[in-house]
Amino acid sequence: MGYEIERFLGYVNDGLLCCICRDVLEHPLQAPCEHAFCTTCIHGWLVHHNNCPEDRLVLAVTDLRALHRYMRNDLSRLQIQCKNYRSGCEMVCSLESVDKHERECEYGHMSCIHAGCPVQFERRHLDSHLAVCEHRSRECPNGCGYAILSAEDLHHNCIAELRTELELLRSEMICRVEETKQEMESRLDSQRRHMVQKESLLQAEIEELKSQMSRLLSDVRTLIASERQHRQDLEQANLEQRELIELLKGAKRDCRTKTSDGGHRAPSSLPVTRLESLKRRTREVTII
Repeated sequence: MGYEIERFLGYVNDGLLCCICRDVLEHPLQAPCEHAFCTTCIHGWLVHHNNCPEDRLVLAVTDLRALHRYMRNDLSRLQIQCKNYRSGCEMVCSLESVDKHERECEYGHMSCIHAGCPVQFERRHLDSHLAVCEHRSRECPNGCGYAILSAEDLHHNCIAELRTELELLRSEMICRVEETKQEMESRLDSQRRHMVQKESLLQAEIEELKSQMSRLLSDVRTLIASERQHRQDLEQANLEQRELIELLKGAKRDCRTKTSDGGHRAPSSLPVTRLESLKRRTREVTII
């Protein structure tokens, strides 16, 4: 159903009226033949018919489209009274904002917010009704916290209510403790698995470092032994060098003596042999 035409101020174009209910279009849809209808009106019509109610052309629900934009703009600019104008509401607003106003209108009717209360009243009377509503909840004057909804509830057993409340709290606390326990156990298991994995990785790294350290120590021992042997060879070479120098000096002295004596004795082969031996050893040490 559309908006009652009597609620509008000023002239309303016939093109903005529903072809079925003849009221101003509400949530409009348009047929391919360009006739416009309220959504509820045309859907109800097509339940029993398969044609346009205006020109009887074939029409299905899937053929319906949104209203042309210029027509939607014309609808939105129409000035309309609040539907509660008979109750005293004097609000006049554009059609596009009337729904928002009517949801909050002080003259609109509403039901009591208390469960079980059948009374309906205007929204502006809500506070006065809540003050006297028989279904409103009040706390027990004895301090047990029980919500009193009727006169019969005044004779309730405070101890029993407190015991029930205590049991509820105990059950809730147990549930929370169990949930917290399960969550903590899950976290601990996850952390434990993570630590085991990390420990395995660290152990593998330690073993690798130990292997590398062992190889390094072996290389160092080899280098120390080689260095010691090299040092011994150098000492031996130095000793032989000194012997060679002494031999050379002795050979020079022998030459001078022979020259001064004028003799022609055959030279001794021992210094020469010793000299050749020392030269060979010196070359070997140098190569090493």
